Amino acid sequence: MHAAARRREVPRPAAGAARHPHHARGRRGPRLREGRPDVPSDHAGAGQVRRRRLLAAAAGLAGAAVAAATLGALRDDGAPAAASTAPARTAPVTRQTLQDGKTASGTLGYGTATTATSRLPGTLTRVPGTGDTITRGHALYEVDGHPVTLLYGGTPAYRTLREGMSGADVKALERNLKALGYDGFTADRDFTSGTAAAVREWQDDLGEDETGEVALGSVVFAPAAVRVDALLAGEGDPTGPGRKVLTFTGTERAVTASLDVDDLRLARDGAAVTIELPDGAEVPGRISSVSTVAKAAAAQGGDPTTEVRVEIALGARAQRAAAAYTLASVDVDFTAGVRRGVLTVPVAALVALPAGGFGVQVVKAGGAAYVPVRTGLFAGGRVEVSGAGLAPGTAVGVPE
Repeated sequence: MHAAARRREVPRPAAGAARHPHHARGRRGPRLREGRPDVPSDHAGAGQVRRRRLLAAAAGLAGAAVAAATLGALRDDGAPAAASTAPARTAPVTRQTLQDGKTASGTLGYGTATTATSRLPGTLTRVPGTGDTITRGHALYEVDGHPVTLLYGGTPAYRTLREGMSGADVKALERNLKALGYDGFTADRDFTSGTAAAVREWQDDLGEDETGEVALGSVVFAPAAVRVDALLAGEGDPTGPGRKVLTFTGTERAVTASLDVDDLRLARDGAAVTIELPDGAEVPGRISSVSTVAKAAAAQGGDPTTEVRVEIALGARAQRAAAAYTLASVDVDFTAGVRRGVLTVPVAALVALPAGGFGVQVVKAGGAAYVPVRTGLFAGGRVEVSGAGLAPGTAVGVPE
């Protein structure tokens, strides 16, 4: 059979068939970092890439099979059917590194601030200074001359602790008493007579009444030493239950950044990130906490929005590099996935096959044929592909 006759046998797209995924409307995915041929994407050219707003749509494109054009088909025997004509434009298959990521603006400081709220009525007789560091066993502030003491722990102080009680807050108290040098009890969840005796000894050292009980409002728990971030009241101001006194942060430098909800995949707890400081130096960081925060509408009549707030811890080397900055804007590189040395084609080269799945139009000297492919990572306008007959330099059709 002549070539011309074979070409007439190729199935044509049906009227009203869906468009190519490149032209699908209503699909807008996250911006992705561009893949770079044969270059590890962790470091090479990172400073330049970081400043670009790159387009790709991994989420939208991966779901675009329904909206793709039916531009080719497979014969009944599973072999690719010949294309009717060679495409007007082609692009080579490329072996490269693809990286699904995003660069976001962040703030270098001391992390998210926590508010210390008074539980005691009276007058503030001493408050610390902004930037002061408070450690375990020292007063965070004073009410009517009585210290409100900082202790370490993750359980909020929510009740008066006394003999006979049990719970996580009791265990936290007992661990602090041990760390401060008091003994005669076991640091477990039970407030025993031995615990009460240690509390009385501690109260005597603080110059307080030796009640053997820890009154609600007399201690504040924090994970570690704190840095006073801001004062919300001053010495001589009245205070009472629910009155905000100050805010505090940790003492280690940290970075906070915000992402769109669509980029939540980038914010994995414990994931590594790269931070570019104002002087251009790049330092590593690791995501320490992820939370979603509702934000009020920016304008009257607008809709509230939700953002992903990410806190990033810095290691020892990064702490030293960031020490010169009290507060600074930084760039944060988030990475969701990296595929090294994979075959890629432009996303626009993908076509949806009638039997399902994607294919590409392979163009050779003797003509063109549609070949089924398996897709992987989408990034930077390209997609990872694998399939029979694909190799670096293979020409594939790309619609105008």
